Amino acid sequence: MNPAEVVKQRMQMYNSPYVRVLDCVTEIWKKEGAKAFYRSYTTQLTMNIPFQAIHFITYEFMQEHLNPYRRYNATSHVLSGAMAGAVAAAATTPLDVCKTLLNTQESLALHSLNISGHISGLANAFRTVYQIGGIPAYFRGVQARVIYQMPSTAIAWSVYEFFKHFISKHQQDRKSNS
Repeated sequence: MNPAEVVKQRMQMYNSPYVRVLDCVTEIWKKEGAKAFYRSYTTQLTMNIPFQAIHFITYEFMQEHLNPYRRYNATSHVLSGAMAGAVAAAATTPLDVCKTLLNTQESLALHSLNISGHISGLANAFRTVYQIGGIPAYFRGVQARVIYQMPSTAIAWSVYEFFKHFISKHQQDRKSNS
C-alpha cells in the first residue's frame, strides 16, 4: 500500500512534474531509491492503529445510544459508521499530515526551512510540520479527510451489519425448518 500512496500523493501535488504513474515510479526510484517508497511506512502503521481503535470505539459508543437493543437498523448503522469515520479521521489528521510530508518531500516546505536532502522518520516530520505552520498545520486538510471518511465508513458498516443480519436470519430459518 505504501508505494502506491507515495506515487498517488506525488502525482497530486501542485505543479507535480509527473503525468504518468510509470514516469513517477521510475523517477522516484532513480533519484531517491527504494527507501522513498517506504519512508512513511512506520508513520502509516502508527496512524492506522489509533485510527482503527477510535473508529471501533466510536461506532460502538454510537450504537449504544442509537440502537441499544442491537437490532438491525440501517439508519443507526449508517449514522454510527459515518460518525466513527469522522472522529477517527479528525483525531489522526496530524499523523496523516506528517505521513504526507514524508511521502511527498514537498520542496516548498523543505526549502522554507533550508532543509537539504530528505525528511525521514515521524519525529522529524512532526518537527518540520510544526516549524512550518505551528499547531494549525497539523490539521490542514482535516475537513477533506473527514468528508472522505464519512461515506466510506458509513457504507462499510452498513454493508457489514446487513450481511451479519442476513446470515444470522438465514441460519435461524434453517434451524427452525430442521
